[in-house]
Amino acid sequence: MDAALLVTIGLILVFLLVMLGPFFINRVERNLEIFLFACGVAALTISGFLSGTGEAFGWSAGIVMEALTAPLVITTIFGIPIGIVQIVLLFGLVMYIWFREIQQGIEWLAAHLSLYMIIFVIIVLAGLLSSIISAILAAVILVEMVCALPMNRGDKISVIIMACFSIGLGAALTPLGEPLSTIAVSKLSGPPYYAGFTYLFNLLGVYIIPGVIAFGIIGVLMYHRSGLPEESLECHVRRDTLPQVGIRALKVYIFIMGLVFLGEGFKPLVLQYVIHIPPEGLFWANSVSAILDNATLAAAEINPLLSGLQIKSALMGLIIAGGMLIPGNIPNIIAAGKLGITSKEWAKIGVPFGILTMVVCFLVIFIPVYLVR
Repeated sequence: MDAALLVTIGLILVFLLVMLGPFFINRVERNLEIFLFACGVAALTISGFLSGTGEAFGWSAGIVMEALTAPLVITTIFGIPIGIVQIVLLFGLVMYIWFREIQQGIEWLAAHLSLYMIIFVIIVLAGLLSSIISAILAAVILVEMVCALPMNRGDKISVIIMACFSIGLGAALTPLGEPLSTIAVSKLSGPPYYAGFTYLFNLLGVYIIPGVIAFGIIGVLMYHRSGLPEESLECHVRRDTLPQVGIRALKVYIFIMGLVFLGEGFKPLVLQYVIHIPPEGLFWANSVSAILDNATLAAAEINPLLSGLQIKSALMGLIIAGGMLIPGNIPNIIAAGKLGITSKEWAKIGVPFGILTMVVCFLVIFIPVYLVR
C-alpha cells in the first residue's frame, strides 16, 4: 500500500471522526473547540507524509502563522487589527456592562411597537448585524429580545428559527461574522482570488441581502401559524460573568485555529476529489451541513483551486442548510440551548423551510448559468 493511499485513508478517517464524533460522544460535543483543534493537528500531520510529491503538504511555519493570526487579523481600522475574536470579546463586554439597559430597551420596544414590526426588525437586523458583531453575539441578543416578546411558545420558536436562518446568511457577508466566513476568506486570500474584507459581500451579497429580508417577511407571515404548542416558552437568560466573556472569545480563537489546520490538512482530498465535483453537486452535497457544523465543512472544501461558481455554490449550500437542524450552526445551538427548544420542534419548521429555500436558491444561482450556456 503506497503512501498516497495510506494518507487518503487516514484523512478520510479523520473526516469521519470530525463529522460523527460530536453526535455520538457527549464529551466531544461539550468540548468541540479542543476536539476540532486536535483533529486539525492530526490531519495536518497525516498530510505531511505526502511532502516531496510536488505539492506543499503538512506542517510549515506559514501554516502555523496563518492559524495564529486568522482569528485576530481580518482587517484593520485606523491601523488597529480587527478579527472575529476581538469582535466577540468587545461586544461580549458591551453585553456585560450594559446588560440591564439593553434588557430595558428591549422591553420598551416590545411595549410600544407592533409585534409584526418587531418580528420583522428582529429577524432582518439579526441577520445584517451578525456580519459586524458576529453570529455568536447576534444569537445572544436574539434570545434576549425574543424572551421579552409577549408571544406563545410556538410563535417564539418560529421567530427564533427564522432569525437563525437569517443570522446564518447574514454572518457570511464579512469575515467578522462567523468561523465559516473567516475560514473562507483566509483560504482564498492568496492567488487567484486575493480575497479581502469585501470578497464575500461582493460574491454572495446579491443572494444574501434579499434572503435576509425575505426571512423577515416570512417570519411575520408565520406569526400565529407555527402549529406548535401554545404554552409559554421558558426563558433562562442570565448575565454572563467576565470569565465567561473571556472564555467565549478564547473558544472562538481555538475553534478557528483548528479549522485552519483542518482545511490545510484536508488539501490532498480537495485536490483528489472536491475540485472535480460540479458546482451543482457541491451545492446539494452541502445539505449535510444541516447536521454537521458548516464551518468544519468549509474548512475541508474551500480552496483556491475551486472555480468561482464552485465556491459560490458550496458556500450558499452550507449557510442555508446550516439552519435546518440545531447542530448545523452556532446560532442554532446557542438559541436552542438557552430557550430549551427540542430537536423535533426545530426540525418541524427548519427542515421543510430549509429545503424550500435551497430549491429557490439553486434556481436563482443556476438558471442564469444555464441560460448563458
